Amino acid sequence: MSNTSINARTYDSISPRSVAFLGLGVMGFPMAGHLARAGHTVTVYNRNPAKAQAWVQEFGGSSAPSPREAAQQADIVFCCVGNDDDLRSVVLGADGALAGMKPGACFVDHTTASAAVARELFAAAQALGLHFIDAPVSGGQAGAQNGMLTVMCGGQPQAFDAVKPVGMAFSKAFTLMGEPGAGQLTKMVNQICIAGLVQGLSEAIAFGQKAGLDLDQVLEVIGKGAAQSWQMDNRGKTMARDQFEFGFAVDWMRKDLGLVMDEAKRNGARLPVTALVDQFYADVQALGGRRWDTSSLIKRLR
Repeated sequence: MSNTSINARTYDSISPRSVAFLGLGVMGFPMAGHLARAGHTVTVYNRNPAKAQAWVQEFGGSSAPSPREAAQQADIVFCCVGNDDDLRSVVLGADGALAGMKPGACFVDHTTASAAVARELFAAAQALGLHFIDAPVSGGQAGAQNGMLTVMCGGQPQAFDAVKPVGMAFSKAFTLMGEPGAGQLTKMVNQICIAGLVQGLSEAIAFGQKAGLDLDQVLEVIGKGAAQSWQMDNRGKTMARDQFEFGFAVDWMRKDLGLVMDEAKRNGARLPVTALVDQFYADVQALGGRRWDTSSLIKRLR
């Protein structure tokens, strides 16, 4: 079994669809797996063909040597890659998905990318008689494996309504937030919240340890009150134990916060705490923590 294998869940019964999935990283591999387990016919593409073959071996379906070929028979093409440039490389050009998609098909992008590239690719798809939805996710690797991601979408309502029942195979919530780009902007709000929460939690735990408190007991008590958060529930005790070899990597968070800061320059938003925490993450990278979980912010305080 792959280390990105999915956990069992119950799937709603909907008509099977022909879908493609581009990008089989720690998120895409289990997300595509949930689509196959839900009864859809899935063709996958990955830059490293061995990863695609491993997916087929585990879940069935088929793999294709290019995004264009993966997309040819698909009603919906899902995608989860690294950044704006990675996204353009699988969407545009002679071997890109748009070149192979059939009229009326929809491209759903789960990459955390810029709102600008979402609007760019929406326009490119529309010019070809295709649909595009930006649909970044929250919930991390565990959410992907459990099929419990929160998906924030930007695009046209008719395309969203067609995609949502299929996307619920790996989601607990799949919500249209507005026009093209609105999904990516909502994900930026999400990352701003997380950055501030993790820094606050890091300072609190470091303070409690300096004070000589039993941090497991402290977190149990304050987790029942106004300080409670997902970060506290899922990362508090591991932060206290200096455990960071899991979850959402610091490198990925810095990429996301870079998108946030670029967008803030465009829209005039003031983000003093977010900018500071972004630099704190740069400190963690310098400590050798590029692949540590984002909760490793506490390392700066020790």
